[in-house]
Amino acid sequence: MSALSFVHHYQPGKTPKSPTLLLLHGTGGNEQDLLPLAPDLMPEAGVLSPRGKVLEHGMPRFFRRLAEGMFDLEDLRVRTAELADFVSAAAAHYGFDAARVIAAGFSNGANIAASIVLLRPGVLHRAVLFRAMVPLVPDPLPSLPGTPVLVSNGRADPIVPLAESERLAALLRDAGAEVALVWQAAGHHLVPEDLTRAREWLESAGRSTKGER
Repeated sequence: MSALSFVHHYQPGKTPKSPTLLLLHGTGGNEQDLLPLAPDLMPEAGVLSPRGKVLEHGMPRFFRRLAEGMFDLEDLRVRTAELADFVSAAAAHYGFDAARVIAAGFSNGANIAASIVLLRPGVLHRAVLFRAMVPLVPDPLPSLPGTPVLVSNGRADPIVPLAESERLAALLRDAGAEVALVWQAAGHHLVPEDLTRAREWLESAGRSTKGER
């Protein structure tokens, strides 16, 4: 059970074929923080919501950072592998489809979701990244043909500059992902339009990939 050592919340989807939302909180959050978003994003989906294991001044995170916007890349790689393994182990334990896991992460949670996309291709079927930045640049880049990723960032974000958002989108596209970058009239916080655009994107991506698996 060590692979399930993350404190987490799980609830099954409405049907055995329902996708599972992997909810990844921001700094200082926990496994309960993003649960209210799930019905708005994908009401039929199951939910897997882990709590980050790293503590920064007592606040849970998914990986260490050296300063604002400066990540501990060695720790990021280790934590990314650990979280990806947790998702696979949880799928086996709870019996949900490991091929239909969709990440929805905010800030630190979005960054580690992007890291999973880049370092562990295939673990995430799709990803919704709220207020994300470039976690790291793998060398070589992975092959992510057709992997759908939504980046929803704020134009007035004091933490994630506009250029950083563009750099993340370009990095993912260079790896072959299908990236939608949308802008919100907001800072480093979620607004209702984030959820509206994410829900529309998930519905559209779901229709375009229906029957693939």
